[in-house]
Amino acid sequence: MNRAVTALVALALAGAAQAQTYPTKPIKLLVPFSPGGSSEIVARSVAAEMSKGLGQQIIVDNRPGGAGNIAMQEAARAEPDGYTLILGHVGTLAVNPYMFPKLPYNVDKDFVPITLLAQVPNIFVVNAERVPSKNLKEFVALAKSKPGELTYGSAGNGSAGHLAFEYLKLVTGIDVIHVPYKGTGPQITDLIGGRTDASSAGTPPLMPHIKSGKIRAIAIGMPKRIKALPDVATVAEQGYKGFETSQWYGLIAPAKTPEAVIKRLHAEAAKATASKAVHERFDADNAIAVGNSPAEFAAFIKKEQARWSEVVKKANIKAE
Repeated sequence: MNRAVTALVALALAGAAQAQTYPTKPIKLLVPFSPGGSSEIVARSVAAEMSKGLGQQIIVDNRPGGAGNIAMQEAARAEPDGYTLILGHVGTLAVNPYMFPKLPYNVDKDFVPITLLAQVPNIFVVNAERVPSKNLKEFVALAKSKPGELTYGSAGNGSAGHLAFEYLKLVTGIDVIHVPYKGTGPQITDLIGGRTDASSAGTPPLMPHIKSGKIRAIAIGMPKRIKALPDVATVAEQGYKGFETSQWYGLIAPAKTPEAVIKRLHAEAAKATASKAVHERFDADNAIAVGNSPAEFAAFIKKEQARWSEVVKKANIKAE
């Protein structure tokens, strides 16, 4: 047996041995955003359940900055031993590769998918007093009668809400002016105050204001309606087939993490997303638990990359 073969056999045996004892210490789960919001809910809910099955604590470590690129770089450079994981997101995995001219990591080569954990529907809303539209069809008609006059706010350039609305503009052919803010809070404040006409964001920050009647939901970005707003039709239902936009979160690991370790992590993540505790927590924020296979998650990422690369290109979205 030559040295190369011997080395490969030794490596395989070492990986198998590691997988049998894994994990023997706490696992770090990087979250590339500030505490609070959907990413925090998903990460901590799933981590708590997975920790029970793994017999080791999963420690959630928030590393915000650089549109998620700082944490992604750290994860890409981490030892591929299963003790450093990261919460993947539509932005870091499907948008940033096309919005930034150069990234300190390669999405397709530096990571391995484990499972899609959750999807948080994007919903499209308008100021209830300024905009008379009761649904998307009426809003599109209004926007086309006033090209370049209506405005929509977002949490910032390249944010999920920004991309979702630009996607809507592309498929509907409307001309609505983007007003970027520094965060979801300020843009919702101005929407409620009537300084902008419309917006798109995940459900958690918008629901209280929809219930109060200050803003009106006109469309759901997901293929299916959501429990919290059963009377609000999806974008697809209102004439734009194939339209889908959500803020999604998945579990990924550094490339070359042993396959047996990935299988163990996937098994525990799947159990977590199917648990009553996670479903109850997700339901409170209208998040949809998934828990698919690594192959299915990989295919999902590719599909989302195709969708958002086209939006970034056609809408000429640049990183700030």
